[in-house]
Amino acid sequence: MLTAWALHLGASPVVIGLLGALPVACNVLNMPAAWLTHVVGRKRLAVAAVGASRLVCLPLVAFPYLPLSDATRLQLFIALVATTAVLAVIGNNAWIAWMGDLVPASVRGRFFGRRTMFLTVAGATSSLGAGLMLDALSPRGWKSEALAGLAAAACLAGLVSIWLLRRQHEPAPANTLAEPGGLAALAACLRDQAVRPFLWYQLAWNAAVAAVAGFISFHMLVNLRMGFAVVAAHGVAVAVVRIIAAPLWGRAVDRLGARPVLVLCSFGVAAVPAIWMFPTPERLWPIALEAVLAGALWGGHGIAAVDLSVALAPGSGRPFYLAAFATAGGLGFAAASILAGLLASLLPAQFMLLGFSWTGIHLLLLVSSLARAAAALLAVRIQERDARGVPELLLTLASDLPKTVLVKHLPLPKPWTVFQTTISNAAARGRRRPPASVPAP
Repeated sequence: MLTAWALHLGASPVVIGLLGALPVACNVLNMPAAWLTHVVGRKRLAVAAVGASRLVCLPLVAFPYLPLSDATRLQLFIALVATTAVLAVIGNNAWIAWMGDLVPASVRGRFFGRRTMFLTVAGATSSLGAGLMLDALSPRGWKSEALAGLAAAACLAGLVSIWLLRRQHEPAPANTLAEPGGLAALAACLRDQAVRPFLWYQLAWNAAVAAVAGFISFHMLVNLRMGFAVVAAHGVAVAVVRIIAAPLWGRAVDRLGARPVLVLCSFGVAAVPAIWMFPTPERLWPIALEAVLAGALWGGHGIAAVDLSVALAPGSGRPFYLAAFATAGGLGFAAASILAGLLASLLPAQFMLLGFSWTGIHLLLLVSSLARAAAALLAVRIQERDARGVPELLLTLASDLPKTVLVKHLPLPKPWTVFQTTISNAAARGRRRPPASVPAP
């Protein structure tokens, strides 16, 4: 919906790219967010900030009826997107610290795997509905009203999410004010030899992703002329693969550790931008291959990255460790997004090379693919206690994959299970295997 609003308000490709990068780039604000978590409390701040971030889009409902120029509307829209991104960063820091206290380490991978399933189903369903609605109403001159209606629906969903967050259990609150905070916690994080490789990886990986992340939706809608419904269908395809793969990755993280999953998925995701270089408006089939690869690997990468962040952050001072990880990623993402935007503005809109027609975004895709491969090498240096190696992960995946893809084993989400108390039995579930003497790359 963000790209649809930006295009409707006349935003340039550079502005659209920067808007798409803003949510991750705002991770540079994680240190103030950690301080707020430290002072206010995990659940209290998570509910307030996450809830507020999902209601900021309420003014968009009135946009079609305000007597404002397009330039003013675009400026207000950018301000709303920036506010949402800042609030989301604050809420995410508090939420992850909260989940670190709530979810036992032995089932953390499966927990985030199941959460990925729910998020994917919700995101794919809403994206498909929004795409069909925009494609149906835009030709009739109702695009503004359709976008306003989608903003209203998003606010209603935000209210429901606030209610659900308030119902979520919070462990007996620790005395967070007695924990090390501020510069002391940050200094402890930077001195931690086990943490530094992950910080460098976060910096390099997010910079590599940012080189093109903000331009993919624009590329699909403008260069490939896919239409909102086709873009949404691509999102649904990615979602289906993620739903199937999420339990597989979750079990792998719990049994073998997050590190091998992160290493494998990082190298695999490096190929995703390269695939985007081949589709044309007349040849879209490579996008199907990209959907399968991206759905499977990004799901595993997300689960492993969150699990590793929580595993490397001690309970004392955890918000500040999480803030350091996110800030490193945000710095890389912000710097690369600015450079990518400048490069996109200098590159020709279209040029011929080797007998083929290319755009500036194709060059950014190539840069991102090579940079991701280089960043994946840094993931090999990450150390995690009790983690196994990538070869054993591949053997485990080869063994578990046939069971996962069987219809009778498909992990169909059941939303009503969020009201069931299962955490009390979590400690009795699976444990990781005995540690390897030397983790294999």
